[in-house]
Amino acid sequence: MAARVVTLGIDLGSTSVKAALLEAAPGHPPGFVVLASCARAARAEAAAPQGQEQDVSRIIQALNECLAALPRQLLQEVCGIGVSGQMHGVMFWKTDQGCEWREGRVSPVFEPGAVSHLVTWQDGRCSSGFLASLPQPESHLSVASGFGCATIFWLLKNSPELLKSYDAAGTIHDYVVAMLCGLPRSLMCDQNAASWGYFNTQSQSWNLEILRASGFPVHLLPDIAEAGSVAGRTSRAWFEIPKGTPVGVALGDLQASVYSCMAKRTDAVLNISTSVQLATSMPSGFQPAQTPDPAAPVTYFPYFDRTYLAVAASLNGGNVLATFVHMLVQWMMDLGLEVEESTVYSRMIQAAAQQRDTCLTITPTVLGERHLPDQLASVTRISSSDLTLGHVTRALCRGIVQNLHSMLPFQQLKEWGVERVIGSGSALSRNEVLKQEVQRAFPFPVSFGQDVDAAVGAALVMLQKNLNQRES
Repeated sequence: MAARVVTLGIDLGSTSVKAALLEAAPGHPPGFVVLASCARAARAEAAAPQGQEQDVSRIIQALNECLAALPRQLLQEVCGIGVSGQMHGVMFWKTDQGCEWREGRVSPVFEPGAVSHLVTWQDGRCSSGFLASLPQPESHLSVASGFGCATIFWLLKNSPELLKSYDAAGTIHDYVVAMLCGLPRSLMCDQNAASWGYFNTQSQSWNLEILRASGFPVHLLPDIAEAGSVAGRTSRAWFEIPKGTPVGVALGDLQASVYSCMAKRTDAVLNISTSVQLATSMPSGFQPAQTPDPAAPVTYFPYFDRTYLAVAASLNGGNVLATFVHMLVQWMMDLGLEVEESTVYSRMIQAAAQQRDTCLTITPTVLGERHLPDQLASVTRISSSDLTLGHVTRALCRGIVQNLHSMLPFQQLKEWGVERVIGSGSALSRNEVLKQEVQRAFPFPVSFGQDVDAAVGAALVMLQKNLNQRES
């Protein structure tokens, strides 16, 4: 009897860490079964007067809790590990002191050593003026606040001592892969490199000359590997997973989540989690224009096999709903009442589900957008009859979807040959009102799968790699 093909997928997201174990399912083409999965809130926000930072040790603690919750017997059968995570962000470490391995209850676990905080994609420390002062990249993607290279430029100017303390940099998921494999240098796939800025996707290389001329510490930039390739093998046993297990180079969470649910090239994938992405794959051979257009709402991100995804990426998604909930809870505290955020969230969705329509209009861009950094939120068409919780929540959910639709209208999707929209993501999977608004905005068949996500996608990449190797 053929040995089972089991792979582990890990996703280090903005608010939570997820892990999923997949097994190949027979069929043509072969499918997959999720054998077990686990999610843990990271609660990693760290005090950062100038931006958005996360405590790496808390993220790794959430990762360790996830792995500890998975069935030990299945972990022993893992023959490949795929890792993905939040793009754009940057953290630093010392290559020989990046982590400390210690004996866990069952097998070794690692804990961060000489590492910095993670400066996330939501970071706002790079003002429009600061970004305008940076050299023009040789890339089809412009640079925004929260992008790794922009953050490094900012630190170079404002905290040069911090940069001198470390000799490696990467995303949080690049760090995890480097620690698992004991890599001597940081390694990054083109998906994550493109998300940092100053990376040319056609030549698959950093803009080294441009960066050097500006005094940028180019020694911190990771080496580049192809998405879907193997970064290395586990240097020790880890949570029952055997030493020597292949680990894929870390993938972008957007690409991994699209990979987990895009069945055909005619599908568009709508992911609403902390932020929102609407993505569809471009035909093979498509090349984006080589000059960045900062005002363009659609960007083209590297996918797999040198193809591109057309992506409308909104900064305003589930985080807007969370901001609204937090505001309501704060108001109630000011009035001397204490209510759990989870209670407020479920009640407001219930109220909006009963309120099928509203004239209230909310533009929900409390975080601006990368192509419109100075646009803030607004509420218009306010009448006394539209001020119930149901009206406001309905308008807020509609605003999130309409904002995305304004960035990538269904007419454009139609021109690109899209025939179906697949909805995914944690904020969408638990919000019936958002689902209704998606169906209202996009006149395609819309299917809401289970909350398939980047952890499943990362595991699936390794699963298919494993199956291809066995066939050949």
